[in-house]
Amino acid sequence: MTTIADIMRTSPVIPVLVIDDVASARPMAEALVAGGLRVLEVTLRTPAALDAIREMKKVSGAIVGAGTVVSGEQFSQVMDAGAEFIVSPGLTERLAEPIIASGVPFLPGVATAGDIMRGLDLGLTHFKFFPAETSGGLKALKALAAPFHQCRFCPTGGITEASAPDWLAFAPVLCVGGSWVAGGTPTEIEAKARAAAALRA
Repeated sequence: MTTIADIMRTSPVIPVLVIDDVASARPMAEALVAGGLRVLEVTLRTPAALDAIREMKKVSGAIVGAGTVVSGEQFSQVMDAGAEFIVSPGLTERLAEPIIASGVPFLPGVATAGDIMRGLDLGLTHFKFFPAETSGGLKALKALAAPFHQCRFCPTGGITEASAPDWLAFAPVLCVGGSWVAGGTPTEIEAKARAAAALRA
């Protein structure tokens, strides 16, 4: 069974996608996968998100998950749409317990030591550090990671192509989340994906 650790190690950058137009979903996924970024996080920030997940799932090689999941109702909806992993901006027992029980890979957001301890109590060791830059950046994550040596992270929020290499050089960081790879034409997206995929080549 695929774990969240497997997914996080698939490529160094997970595109964080806000999709307004379902018609753009499949071409975007094809371009990202062609560029070497197979793990795609579709955020539930638009009415098109669920249909976008369904469209992206049609792309060979794509691993499509749902981001910004904040309720049990949304969890049910994204599972019906075929999401292969779940990302949430924060961590509550009420949200986490049914996701964990389902066995679907889960990446909850943390920003404090208390958040991480709550996750550890639930049996989790892999987290999204969010919002990364405004929560103190790499310096803050290094301080947080020190007492939680068993944990691994995907920093997301404010990370750019320029700053990603610094984050990825920190061993507990398995990947970063970024939206910079998603803009432009399919050709431009594929080129940005290739550059991002090479960040940990």
